[in-house]
Amino acid sequence: MGRLTLNILLSFAQFEREVTAERIRDKVKASRMKGIFMGGTPPYGYKPKYRKLVIDDEEARNVRWIFSRFLEIGSATELAREAAKRGIRTPRGNAVSKNFLYRMLNNRAYIGEAVHKGTGYAGEHQRLIDQKTWDRVHAILQESPRVRANNTRTETPALLKGLLYGEDSVAFSPTHTRKRDRLYRYYVSQTVLKHGAGACAVSRVPAAEIEAAVISQVRAMLRAPEVVISTWKAAQSELEDIDENEIREALTTLDPLWSELFPAEQGRIIQLLVDRVEVGTAGLKIRFRDKGLAQMVAEVGSVAGKSRRVAA
Repeated sequence: MGRLTLNILLSFAQFEREVTAERIRDKVKASRMKGIFMGGTPPYGYKPKYRKLVIDDEEARNVRWIFSRFLEIGSATELAREAAKRGIRTPRGNAVSKNFLYRMLNNRAYIGEAVHKGTGYAGEHQRLIDQKTWDRVHAILQESPRVRANNTRTETPALLKGLLYGEDSVAFSPTHTRKRDRLYRYYVSQTVLKHGAGACAVSRVPAAEIEAAVISQVRAMLRAPEVVISTWKAAQSELEDIDENEIREALTTLDPLWSELFPAEQGRIIQLLVDRVEVGTAGLKIRFRDKGLAQMVAEVGSVAGKSRRVAA
């Protein structure tokens, strides 16, 4: 009888807890459907006042800047760096991270909604972001992060991407940093990224300097007489009616034409001609592609023809 009575009392206690929890959930849902702020940490840009969300003017300016700047650059990583430079901090005083920005960009409170379990209701608070800006931001967010990262990298083109290696045959990756609104580009060894500084003799090289050195070597190579002959022989297998003078003209055209090419066209020619670039303590070694010169003749010839037509 004692055990039976205890089990009955425990069952009623569990039933009471479940009923109370269900009533609280229903109350919270009903309040959110009315747009009422139910407490907790307010979204960045708002502050609680009399159980309502009111706009914090300083934080609201930062929220609007974050949304508008994301529309311009489309990268949360770059946006986090710029936000740190502007001195923007989270409510806890920490530096703004990429994850914090993603949560902010997906927070529907900024368009005046009160959200409960994924469903949005009209809130009592004032919106910070207009619907047009919200839609444009989420059109960008729907793209793959890899695609958006590639779009960001195209703003800082890396001419030797996939071609540069160290003495340990480990590839170098392009990277960049900004200081006082100035962009500095580098190539960093994957060995250093994985094992830390000091893991290899050459850990980082300035992008502009090494790219200029490779371009100088390529242009010098194109002026060599033996290169004209080897290119002519390689091109004859694909273009039987081509002669040596046409090869020479196409190769010599590259020097004055190079500065007029877009970065994408310059990168394509370098990728076509260069097979591998090795950087070490002793200097720079460049290995060229055997069949790349023949194909480059057609590339340069078509670009030169376009330039002559435009000039005419």
